[in-house]
Amino acid sequence: MSDNPTEPSATLPEPVRDHLGQQLRGVLPVEADKPRFLGDDPVPEVFEPQIRRLETRLKTHEEGTGAVGQALDQILDALGVNPDETDRRGG
Repeated sequence: MSDNPTEPSATLPEPVRDHLGQQLRGVLPVEADKPRFLGDDPVPEVFEPQIRRLETRLKTHEEGTGAVGQALDQILDALGVNPDETDRRGG
């Protein structure tokens, strides 16, 4: 076997690959879960609640940040302040 992966001799012989594959299949659990969305990796059921909570937190953060930005823009508009002009005068 060579250090150069492009050489034909860089691969393991087929019997060795078969043996290693059988060993790995015996040790690693093979789950046939289907992903929720095309292209997603299937998620083990154990992690599903944590992933849903994380997704909810991320979505809430994004929506909350947008809402605060809009509210600040409305307040500045009501006060007649243009943030772009303030930046030019101050800088």
